[in-house]
Amino acid sequence: MVELALLLPLLVFGLMGGADLARAFAIQLAVQNAARAGAEAYAINSTPTTGLAQAAAVAEMNRTPTVSATSANVAVAEGQSDGTSCTHPPPPSDPCFVTVTVTYTFQTITAWPFVPNTANFNRSTQFRMFY
Repeated sequence: MVELALLLPLLVFGLMGGADLARAFAIQLAVQNAARAGAEAYAINSTPTTGLAQAAAVAEMNRTPTVSATSANVAVAEGQSDGTSCTHPPPPSDPCFVTVTVTYTFQTITAWPFVPNTANFNRSTQFRMFY
């Protein structure tokens, strides 16, 4: 009984810490997949819109449990490799690229002492646009 009473708090904290770490990893993957999904949706559409890319990214992120992303988490930028704006349709010599950046703030289940309780995940994906 004494051994169980001494070890049980350590086991519970280890289990909760492992759950927080697994959630953080899953959310990091969700952010990365959302950036890819948003960029792909924008790049392959013949009439791309920012709302389309944001909706695709948000839908991909919200498939992960405990994530509640909004379009405010997604930024979409379109341009050529030299930073100039694109003409539609662009000439083959100067292709257009779309960059989708997704950010999300992760919060742990438990407020851990001496450990940060939030983490900011930020991923960008760039796709060449096709017309």
